Amino acid sequence: MPKIPRFTSKELIKLLQSNNFYIDHATGGHYVFYNNETKRRTIVPYHSKNLPIGTIKSILNSAGIEIKKDKKFF
Repeated sequence: MPKIPRFTSKELIKLLQSNNFYIDHATGGHYVFYNNETKRRTIVPYHSKNLPIGTIKSILNSAGIEIKKDKKFF
């Protein structure tokens, strides 16, 4: 499995939006994203620090986004 890059919340939100996710609602410091095509829902904590690798893996997994070796995210 390729190495997962570090993301801030803003960068991860940009990635989700480019994959047809939109903000469904916000609760406290978390945004809930939904994709109408795939019927998937994922939650992103919103703060200014880099997210932990395990959190990024979980978010990408619940969104159905695969990490490819040479894929550019932005």
